[in-house]
Order: sequence, then C-alpha cells, then structure tokens
Amino acid sequence: MSVTSSLVELFSWLPDELIVTVISMLPIVELRGALPVGYLALNMPLPNSFAFSILGNLIPVPLIFYLLKPIEKFLRTWKRWDRFFDKLYQKTRARASGKIERYKELGLILFVAIPLPVTGAWTGTLIAYLFGLSFKKSFPVIALGVLIAGGIVSALVYTGKFLWVL
Repeated sequence: MSVTSSLVELFSWLPDELIVTVISMLPIVELRGALPVGYLALNMPLPNSFAFSILGNLIPVPLIFYLLKPIEKFLRTWKRWDRFFDKLYQKTRARASGKIERYKELGLILFVAIPLPVTGAWTGTLIAYLFGLSFKKSFPVIALGVLIAGGIVSALVYTGKFLWVL
C-alpha cells in the first residue's frame, strides 16, 4: 500500500477537503504531498486542492511559532532533549544561515518555496524562530513561500497528469 493511499485511508472518515487540509498540516508531507493527494487521488479540482493545501499548510505556523519556546524550555530540563535541540538548531542554522543572513526575508521565502523534503512552512517557521524574526514579519513571508510552492507543485502535478493521459 502506498503512502498516499495509507493517508487517504487513515482520514477516509473526513470530507475530501478536510483530508487535504489535514495532510498538508503534517510535517514533512505538507503541501507537496497533500496537493497531489487532493488532485490525483481524490479527484478534486486543482484550484480546490491548491486552496485547501495552502490553508492546511499555514495552520500550524502560528502554533509552532508561539508554542515552540515554552515547549523547548520545558523539554530542555532533560539532558537528552537539551542535546536534541542543540543538534536540531545547529543543523537548521547550518543549512539556512547563509541564505537567511544574506537574503533575509527573500531567503526565507525561497527556502519555504522550494517543494523538497525538509523545506516548507514547518522548517521555515523553525528558522524564523531560531533567527529571532518576529511572527508579524515572518508569517507573510512564509505564506508567500507556501503560495509559490503551491504554484510549483500544482504545475508539476497538472503537467504530470496531462502527460500521463497522452
């Protein structure tokens, strides 16, 4: 059974629009997995799949941004979690620091817009948190990156389905 069919089956009790929204809220999967599920697996119109993927991908952003600090503070009381956060932050800073420090908001937009694993709204929000960007400044930037990623994924999925039919 494929990952796509497993996710659809897991949430099959929900309406199709909510399936796409919930899948796009999941880390790693995010929009780049939910949009094709909606369009290809659930046969939703592409604009609907796009809209619900964008919505679902943006829902976790404020939650991550505002809950990360208290959760981190609580978990860092244990040595294992303290080391985990140190490694996580070190990797994230190493991966993003050049782009973010050099290009600031544009770097964050591009980082979120690239529809590859470990890029997207979740990691973009983590980067904004790590670099001390305010929510007010980073949310529109992350949202724009998600919209661009949605456009890229939509184009790829639509082209792929079109070519498959030929």
